[in-house]
Amino acid sequence: MPGPIRNDVPAIRSHRCQQLRTAAVSLALLSAGACAEDPQPSKSDSVDAGSMGTTGSTTSPDPATHTAAADSSSLSATSMASVTSATAATGAASSTSSAAVSSSGQNTLTGTTGMGGATSSTGSDPTTTGAGGSNTTSTTDASTTATGGGGGSTSCEVGVHDPANPPATLTLSGNLGTHDPVMIEADGVWYEFQTGPRIYGKTSDDLLAWDGTPSALGAANPAWVADRVPGATDLWAPDISFFGGQYHLYYSASTFGSNTSCIGHATRPSLSSGSWSDQGPVVCSQDSDDFNAIDPNVIIDEAGTPWLAFGSFWDGIRAIELTPDGARASEDLHPLASRGGGAIEAPFIVRRCDYYYLFVSFDSCCQGADSTYNIRVGRSASVLGPYVDRDGEPMLDGGGTLLVSGDATWKGPGHNAVIFDGNAAYNVYHAYAASDGAATLRISELVWDAEGWPISGGP
Repeated sequence: MPGPIRNDVPAIRSHRCQQLRTAAVSLALLSAGACAEDPQPSKSDSVDAGSMGTTGSTTSPDPATHTAAADSSSLSATSMASVTSATAATGAASSTSSAAVSSSGQNTLTGTTGMGGATSSTGSDPTTTGAGGSNTTSTTDASTTATGGGGGSTSCEVGVHDPANPPATLTLSGNLGTHDPVMIEADGVWYEFQTGPRIYGKTSDDLLAWDGTPSALGAANPAWVADRVPGATDLWAPDISFFGGQYHLYYSASTFGSNTSCIGHATRPSLSSGSWSDQGPVVCSQDSDDFNAIDPNVIIDEAGTPWLAFGSFWDGIRAIELTPDGARASEDLHPLASRGGGAIEAPFIVRRCDYYYLFVSFDSCCQGADSTYNIRVGRSASVLGPYVDRDGEPMLDGGGTLLVSGDATWKGPGHNAVIFDGNAAYNVYHAYAASDGAATLRISELVWDAEGWPISGGP
């Protein structure tokens, strides 16, 4: 997700430029004219904020289809026109239970996985030792060893590139309106969380057919949001993980053109029962800081220590250490990547084989079919870096190998997450339909080549 911008608010494009300029004033690093060509979105052409999660409708009052409550904000048509029923790049949505792929091949999804660590499940929500590492999931139907997104695997046999079968994009159906998606699996159900009022969501039994769910945090924002981030309305860019015996939902609270922001934290022991218990903010930023506390992502290192990566624009991506219960462990801020005040955000770190991989999004989100978002990646032997791209360029100096960019059908793919299922890996992100600018859930196969660099299907 881009700086303090989300899919549910007006004037997103102008905000991105305003945010960029604000960051530049703080850092004196922005080149002149970076946003000179940016169009100004029309506030008069707006739709219900809740339509971000609808399928073929923008007006239904049912929160399970992500429609707007009476107090939800409107959304600029230039940034996110009506989110209608979206299909895969072929234009044909699949509602089958097999993993149909929008290419000349087929993909079969077997077993289950999550963003957790070592997981043992026997019909109830899993108990987990970490948000990363090796997951062992047992159900009454299958037994599968998997590695979780937000964590990873020391195995080099996960997501191996086969040149004869290049990675493809899954054909999805159902509720596909999405911004800033992240996913986790529990007991055979995939849970997706995304930007929206109190954090929207979806569920799927097969990664293919998706149903909307009510807002994760209920009918109102946690009380601390209004105190710490005045003016914040919708919550942005969540992250979901499982460690320390609980699920952890981190989310962003901010306003346009500002790095007065906080990352909130909620927990629950089960995704299939109960509700989220908000734990308050875990890290905040203010206008005197050179970072922006939004776009969280948890990674568990090989020693079992949880880290929270985050950042948007300003001086880039940072990380903080977390305690076993998900709170901030120290005041230290660790820099991971930067474009000197330019457009970089939405970090997502996974571990595979001998490396940690840092995925980020470059350039402009939220402009509908005019979006230029693209996904970049670098790697490091250490969770805190230094991360370099394939050419050896440090990500702290603007490096990042291009992974996914837009094409004639899908524009601005970005804000990705990575999930693992057995020996398969998938790249999860949103992209904008070129036909109408609708922000849409996309899931593509993700593999690594012989040199250990990821290749994604898409867009």
